[in-house]
Amino acid sequence: MKKVAVIVPFALDEADLARRRAQTEGVSLSADIEYDFVPVKAGPSSFQSPHDWLLLDVAVLEAGLDAEDRGYRAVVVDSASDSGVDALRSVLDIPVVGPGRASMLFALTLGKRFGVLAQWEPALARLEKSLTEWGLRKHCAGVEHFDTEPDFEKLIGDKSEAVIPKMEEACGRLIELGADVICLGSTTMHEAHRVLAERLPVPIINPGPLSYKLVEVLLATGLSHSRRAYPKPLVPKPEMIHAMLDSAAGRPSG
Repeated sequence: MKKVAVIVPFALDEADLARRRAQTEGVSLSADIEYDFVPVKAGPSSFQSPHDWLLLDVAVLEAGLDAEDRGYRAVVVDSASDSGVDALRSVLDIPVVGPGRASMLFALTLGKRFGVLAQWEPALARLEKSLTEWGLRKHCAGVEHFDTEPDFEKLIGDKSEAVIPKMEEACGRLIELGADVICLGSTTMHEAHRVLAERLPVPIINPGPLSYKLVEVLLATGLSHSRRAYPKPLVPKPEMIHAMLDSAAGRPSG
């Protein structure tokens, strides 16, 4: 059995992890791969500012730092922000996949321009940053939000009757802007994917399940990230990184 670590960007308990793990039910997965959802030890309560982005990068890096040594064959970051992906690629030889960039690039195999659905206005800064860094702005028809503060633990949960119509309206605005495909801008929206896909006239990409299938392709083909693009650190500092997060989580270092 091949094991894949899915790094959850919040320090969640088992009940809340189960809501994240439910993403694996949204797609047919290979029977010989086990997806292990691993929460970070500590981190920001949200990630809407550069302060939060930095903390989340470090938290995700620490959570996946030893993944290869622990026998994992690949790592997925359970956030469309792709937090920590670049840093993990610099220290791991196994594939590291971020669902944000993957979903946008995959959208371009299905249409000419994609739109991104965000949850609320504070999320727009992070998405604009990603579009610029990934060189995908010219392919993006627009980013729209449905004015709902995200709940990173309970996800959409029992709010679906109130939230999904607002999501549908925001997707409609993206289609009017010229989007041929719509990417959900957060893995926390996965519970709404099936309903939106049934109601809307364009493909809706669910970033989490897509990233799991991409991992299967990478493992089947023996491909991983380029070492030229993601060079290893000259002086690795794993002990320092672990000590920082142990301290943040109130755990004895070492």
